[in-house]
Amino acid sequence: MLASTKKAAAVVGAVATALTAGLAGCSGGGARGSGDAGTEHGAPAPKKGGAAPKVRLIGDGSTAFTGAQPGLLKPQRLKRGEKPPQFVVFSWDGAGEDSQKLFSRFRKVGKKYDATMTYFLSGVYLLPEEKRHLYAPPQHAVGSSDIGFNDVQGIKDTVRELRGAWQDGNEVGTHFNGHFCGKKGGVGTWSVKEWKSEIRQAKSFVKNWRTNAGLTSAEPLPFDYDKELIGARTPCLEGRHNFLRAARDLGFRYDTSGISEQVWPKKELGLWNLALQMVPVPGRAFETLSMDYNFMVNQSGTSKGSPSMHEYWGNQMRDGLLKAFDRAYKGNRAPLIIGNHFESWNGGTYMKAIEQTIAKVCVKSDVKCVSFRQLADWLDAQDPLVLEKLRQLEVGEAPKGGWSDFLSKPPVAPAGPSAGRDTGQRASQP
Repeated sequence: MLASTKKAAAVVGAVATALTAGLAGCSGGGARGSGDAGTEHGAPAPKKGGAAPKVRLIGDGSTAFTGAQPGLLKPQRLKRGEKPPQFVVFSWDGAGEDSQKLFSRFRKVGKKYDATMTYFLSGVYLLPEEKRHLYAPPQHAVGSSDIGFNDVQGIKDTVRELRGAWQDGNEVGTHFNGHFCGKKGGVGTWSVKEWKSEIRQAKSFVKNWRTNAGLTSAEPLPFDYDKELIGARTPCLEGRHNFLRAARDLGFRYDTSGISEQVWPKKELGLWNLALQMVPVPGRAFETLSMDYNFMVNQSGTSKGSPSMHEYWGNQMRDGLLKAFDRAYKGNRAPLIIGNHFESWNGGTYMKAIEQTIAKVCVKSDVKCVSFRQLADWLDAQDPLVLEKLRQLEVGEAPKGGWSDFLSKPPVAPAGPSAGRDTGQRASQP
């Protein structure tokens, strides 16, 4: 069964010691929902109005080549003087379908509001409890996990949602496996070699779920995970220093484990640093990270705060995210990065807040609610010097004279390393 971890990393912000950053884990356990919706022979369902895509199974048939992913935006390079689109990324840590059915709920929300998202899968959610010995976590006993494992029905349900999510144009990233945090064996203490082992195992559980769960005739996941997996968020936002080095060697394209202001991103060690961001907390004199867990900690300090406050807390998170959106949308147009968990903390008020935020911002014509993959694709398509100029704008700062004037002239390359800015073509040292 899926289990919630109690571990979290505390980060003290510059404006208030009450700021706490980190992840509390992943979806909780409970009764399972309906079974696998796959076909008898493991072929994806036909596309509307067309023939079924060609399928070539990979390995034991847990994954498959099915062609290009549908539903992706084609990245366009900004024209001279063109205002950048406002990107918003909604992402989910430890994505799995359990009795709360939040994965399936937000897939429907995404389709309703034309929003694609990133789902960071915990590999152990595709590993049954009786096969826990297949996981050898760094610095921990074989078969250990701070978030538990799964059962066969839970694996069926999770795979069904992952399959549909990818076919809808969403991204499947990784939240790794056992979600170990803290000073004793937590991911913050892992070496580059240990990170590589964890990543290889996370991939293995996705690439072999049919064999491990005894579901050998089930429908495959419709992607090659070795190619699909290009980014991650580390447990509790810890261990980023060595993770970046491992990720660079393994061909990752981005990381979203850092902490940033709402400014345009740059690369570190060759990966896009698409960090979580500091956002307003309405009615409070400080900001917190753009994640449901951080709002919860600053509001109630527990996942079961006073029911009389649930609606207020959810509204506070929603309004904080909307304030963050507005200052980017009307200001520097920096992408807004939001992280969440499939959890019903404080009566599910944060899930309601996220849904309301999606409904408010993703319907705007010049707003693109996309996955990290699509954001990275767009960034890679831009003139690095244009991105460098965009990075000169501070939080909420609109260009003087308007966008047409700001981006009308060809950007000038910095004089040299002394300019102190990363163009995105080279890695900046952390």
